[in-house]
Amino acid sequence: MAKIILIRPIITEKADQLSEKLQQYSFVVDRKANKIEIKKAVEGRYNVNVESVNTLVIPAKLKSRMTKTGILRGRKPAYKKAVVTLVEGEEIDFFGDI
Repeated sequence: MAKIILIRPIITEKADQLSEKLQQYSFVVDRKANKIEIKKAVEGRYNVNVESVNTLVIPAKLKSRMTKTGILRGRKPAYKKAVVTLVEGEEIDFFGDI
């Protein structure tokens, strides 16, 4: 059974600025995936050439909010983030023809 490496792209204002200026795209990836596996997965799915891959693990965060019934406490899970730099002139279009 093939392991899913790319979970989802990160689409935020900061990620959009990175993609426009530096051809860098951000993805949430499997915690056990290494840079070589991430590079092959991006090249296979989006049909582009990857120059480099940088990874970082975002730690879990505690969250709380006030409701009518009291305080709800919980936590957001940790995840691994990959910033992929493409070769000059290549781009990934996440939105297609919207």
